[in-house]
Amino acid sequence: MGSTTFCQSCGMPMGGNEELLGTNVDGSKNETYCTYCYQEGNFTAEMSMEEMIESCVPHMVDGNPGMTEDAARQRMKAFFPQLERWAAQ
Repeated sequence: MGSTTFCQSCGMPMGGNEELLGTNVDGSKNETYCTYCYQEGNFTAEMSMEEMIESCVPHMVDGNPGMTEDAARQRMKAFFPQLERWAAQ
């Protein structure tokens, strides 16, 4: 497996791109969560895993030509329970 890291909230590949990293309370970069999910030490939105999946479906379809919404949803339902934010639930 490569060195691609995924946001442990939304599953977005961050791949070492510092601009995509979230931030901690002190402004330092957080390598666990992306900037869309985590800023200044807090999640940007309180939501369930199912709500997160639904909010990510359009982005995954846009980023994967030929992928249907249903295929995107099924892939995330399999992947998200492995992510740190959702594994504890």
